[in-house]
Amino acid sequence: MTTAQLPPVAPDVTATLVENLSPRLRKRLDAAVAKLGSRPTRRDGDTVLISVDDETELRLHAPSGVVTTVDDLTCGCLLAPACIHRAAAACAAPAADPPSAPAEPAKAVEPADPVNPVEPADPVGAVPEAGSATGPGPDSATSPDSDSTFSPTHTSTPLTRTPPPEAATPAERDAADALWAAGAAVLESGVDGAGAVTQSVLLRAAHTARLRQLPRAAGAALAVVTLLRAARAGDPSYRTADLVTALAELLGTAHGVRTASGTQLAAVRGVARRPYLPDGSLRLYGLFTEPVVTDSGHGGARTWVAGSDGRLFTVGDVAPGGAGRALGVADRAVRLGDTALTHRELGRAGLAVAGATVSPDGRLGAGKGVKAVAARGASWTEPPLAALWETPPSEQAARALRFGSRYAPPDGGGSDLLFLDVELLGAVRESGGSCLLAVCEGGVPVRLTVADDEPALAHRDNLMLLAAAPGTRLRIIGRLMSAPHPRLALLACSHPTGEGTVDLGLDRLRRADLPNPAGPAHLAPSPPDSGTQAPLYLLERRVEQALLAGRAALGMLGDVTAEAHRIRRKGLPTAAGLLTALCASAAPRDRDHFGRLLPADTDGFATHWLACARYTAAVAESLCAAGWEQAPSVPAGDAR
Repeated sequence: MTTAQLPPVAPDVTATLVENLSPRLRKRLDAAVAKLGSRPTRRDGDTVLISVDDETELRLHAPSGVVTTVDDLTCGCLLAPACIHRAAAACAAPAADPPSAPAEPAKAVEPADPVNPVEPADPVGAVPEAGSATGPGPDSATSPDSDSTFSPTHTSTPLTRTPPPEAATPAERDAADALWAAGAAVLESGVDGAGAVTQSVLLRAAHTARLRQLPRAAGAALAVVTLLRAARAGDPSYRTADLVTALAELLGTAHGVRTASGTQLAAVRGVARRPYLPDGSLRLYGLFTEPVVTDSGHGGARTWVAGSDGRLFTVGDVAPGGAGRALGVADRAVRLGDTALTHRELGRAGLAVAGATVSPDGRLGAGKGVKAVAARGASWTEPPLAALWETPPSEQAARALRFGSRYAPPDGGGSDLLFLDVELLGAVRESGGSCLLAVCEGGVPVRLTVADDEPALAHRDNLMLLAAAPGTRLRIIGRLMSAPHPRLALLACSHPTGEGTVDLGLDRLRRADLPNPAGPAHLAPSPPDSGTQAPLYLLERRVEQALLAGRAALGMLGDVTAEAHRIRRKGLPTAAGLLTALCASAAPRDRDHFGRLLPADTDGFATHWLACARYTAAVAESLCAAGWEQAPSVPAGDAR
């Protein structure tokens, strides 16, 4: 049995069941979760049954798809309901993201009204698209009046709202304190020690935060729980960097609720449900279609289109199904108005939409009031699409970094896409494999990588084929990847013959499509180094070690004076000071005059860890932006 077969369980249900266990049973809970995970399961309508043994069954009743009450979990053993089985099943199941109360679409205000737009909330209970572990990607959400989605990346219609309060209420601060304490406990114990009991404390804090109207912090707590479970289960999609980001988001948001005021407080609170606004009529032009395959087993397609004013939109269809569904959805009709265009066709055609409704984070509902019909598209060299390639690469990268910043409050504007004219140079070897090297405007070398390594998709085959055509000039679209050097995940390009475009995840190039192919992938010389990289990894390594092994283990790693000195010599005195303070706060606990251990300063250690995590993220983004500003010479002619 796998936990994916179990219905999601509401956070408060899991927390209540664990809290009701006796201290003796709590010590055995992690072993019970592991044992229950190996037992067979079967589905009977809305109920999932787990065979605890040959004579006992555990039932999880989820009529709405989610276990919402304690009574929905029943066990047939003699100790029920005081047994450990119900709590173990709740801990083995995914943590549900309870839906917010439905909200009416907000009304647009007159342009003369000086109001601020509503700040959208973080996706609750999920890691950002980089690797969602609990649910479908953002394209699976729907507006209040629709069953499909369509989202722009730039919105400007303001919303009415009441002025934000100057400070958090006592109830909100209490909820933030509980979130901080739960996050600090994870750092104290480390991933190995953050078992079901520690996770239940996080779930209880998340539930309380949601009741206190703190959806952003509640979502961060659920994300931490999901990643902790993935780490402890050995999930191959788990990345420690994702857990660092999620825990730093939790601690940072909890700290912000306690200290922020005004608009800053509104940002750290978040919004439980994103309202949808009227956006009138839109004339849209197709750009490309990308397949979407998530770590949670969801699949679909996302088609990018641009408005006549340069705004970017997406039409998405993501649901359970994996790579097979992603390939199939690309040839299904877009569910928007009366159009019969498929996703592939829309990526090269156009749409005329009337009665559009848009959410602040870029979703446009496709309900009964939305009308859409097929229209003429535009090539990438024709207006209005050609204007997307006119912005200098460094400005595009800076814009994408602002959009994709790990800890910045989401504002619903922008995208992480870059539009470049490049000349291909060939393949370049690097640690972990190879990538395609190209040169863009200003002579800046850009590394183009595979957007998705899923074997069923065409990304890798197309990239290797393009590496066999050095000197080919292409117009490309890629997703910015944070690295000290310019780096993109290649999504689409103009056809090498100059006729049409290629969706690199769906369409498959042939060798006959290449002008003067050079046989196997051409190996290009590595681009010149832009300088000695700052040893930021020394601090990043300690941040990850603290999270994986806990405070005490970090304190036993020894003196870090040499590491701090090396960082300081490279011009990062702040990083050196943060490393020294972090390791000092993790030092072994002192004893009093009677030889008793003094309490550990968990709050102080969490504060130092949070400062290090946020600092390393900020420096990494700065290095990424600086990489796009530099223009070292490359062994090729000027890119167009």
